[in-house]
Amino acid sequence: MSARITKPLKWFYHEFGLAAINQTGRNAYLIILARTCRMFAYGTNALILAIFFSALGISDHQIGLFMTLTLFGDVVLGTFLTLVADRVGRRKVLMGGSLLMVMSGIIFAVFENFWILLLAAIVGVISITGGDFGPFRSIEESMLSQLTTPDTRADVLSWYVTTALFGSSLGSELSGRILRFLQSKDEWSEVESYHALFWIYTVMGVVNLGLVLLLTDECELQPSEIAYAQLPQDGAASSVGASTGTGIGTENPEDAPGEFLTNEEPKNRVVRIFKWLSDRLAQISAPTRSVMYKLWFLLAVDSLADGMVPYSITNYFMDEKFHPSKSTLGDITSFSYFLGGISASFAGPLARKIGLINTMVFTHAPSSAAVLFFPFPPYLWMTAGLLLIRSGLNNMDQAPRSAFIAAVVKPEERTAVMGITGTVRTLAAMAGPSVTGILAANERFWIAFIVAGSCRLAYDFGLYAMFVNMKLHEHETKPSDLANGDNTRRVPDEEMELRSLADSDSDTGSEELLPVKSEFEAVSLQVPGGSQRVRSRSPHRANEGAS
Repeated sequence: MSARITKPLKWFYHEFGLAAINQTGRNAYLIILARTCRMFAYGTNALILAIFFSALGISDHQIGLFMTLTLFGDVVLGTFLTLVADRVGRRKVLMGGSLLMVMSGIIFAVFENFWILLLAAIVGVISITGGDFGPFRSIEESMLSQLTTPDTRADVLSWYVTTALFGSSLGSELSGRILRFLQSKDEWSEVESYHALFWIYTVMGVVNLGLVLLLTDECELQPSEIAYAQLPQDGAASSVGASTGTGIGTENPEDAPGEFLTNEEPKNRVVRIFKWLSDRLAQISAPTRSVMYKLWFLLAVDSLADGMVPYSITNYFMDEKFHPSKSTLGDITSFSYFLGGISASFAGPLARKIGLINTMVFTHAPSSAAVLFFPFPPYLWMTAGLLLIRSGLNNMDQAPRSAFIAAVVKPEERTAVMGITGTVRTLAAMAGPSVTGILAANERFWIAFIVAGSCRLAYDFGLYAMFVNMKLHEHETKPSDLANGDNTRRVPDEEMELRSLADSDSDTGSEELLPVKSEFEAVSLQVPGGSQRVRSRSPHRANEGAS
């Protein structure tokens, strides 16, 4: 009897990635829980933010300005913090983001002046759409990518997405019930009930800060386990040593004598900012940029489509076309979030079966088709069905996409690349509502769904055409690479150098300074330990000794 119960539970535990989270360790639980609490907070205020400003007597034009500038602030803040996270410390950046979240929540819970609220939203962390903008997601995904292995990464990231959707759904549902309860009390005004929700937002920011404080050093960028020792030729070493006053050659330009440094700090502040950004982008290797440029373009197309028809505008379209009750619209939206959370849990197992790109394309394409056909059904239940198809499958590509980026990007570049990816998506999405607004003003609202569905399908087909055959995990250490030693790496150029050294030493009978195996195909270089100094012998020096 017990076997009948435990067997399905064990199957679910392994098949749906719970074993992968447990294998990753405590940090994975903390990161996933932190985002779930944060998305719960976003869900409590995102749906009422515009209503809150309307209750304060703020015009629609100012509300639109607020949302645009808030998104712009998220782009600037998120890009800056993700580019410096690996240097400053990932946990420190997340702590700073949590404090900004707490600050914004307190200001929105206390103040009612539009300009104070706008400043708090731009400088702080406020979600106007319910999405996870700002620095959190990119850094957390980089952490999880580092903590996981290629076999467990998709499962862990899928739960990272799934629990966040459940948190957002619960926050949206709870906010409506809290508002109904408070507004039924005589001592509570409408504005005061909205202020109360921002206190919940503040508390979740404190919880997020506490969870970040529990993270360990394993979440920080780890230094490369394999160090390289420079092996200068004797002639070069002696000449450089004479010029520097040491017997050790200079490897980095920063270590060169002062008179050889010609770099000057730009005096103009704008120039310095652009120089700083270009330096940070230059840290991303050329092979990574060549891959990401194509992916960033496709993601921009997809994000433009999502920005044209977000769920708020989709609900507005259904309200204008079918005039259902607000409770009916709320039920449809709540169930769509819940369905998206359930489907996202299948992303990890599906990615293991058919691959990352196939999972992204074959789950996202039906969702895109649902957007394309959304304006055509004549009945509400048919339109709602298309919305459930869209939302149910729309989030299944998020975890595989993060796992794919981690698989094609070097570990030390992941934080910056994921941060830029989020920035590109946010910038593209910002243009979407403006396009839809122009179409709606000209009574062409339905065209927005046609254009958005077509763009999403173009993203799906382009993704499959460009990346389906790409090799993954080229930058990650495989178990077979460590079979003959933890710090051993084959370097073809050094093997050729050792060949020439062995030939010269065999002719002269000189004492060997570096051990050479008889089978050169198995030769490997190891970093010397302690203060041991390794010198390579130049063939021309050997010939001089022979003469």
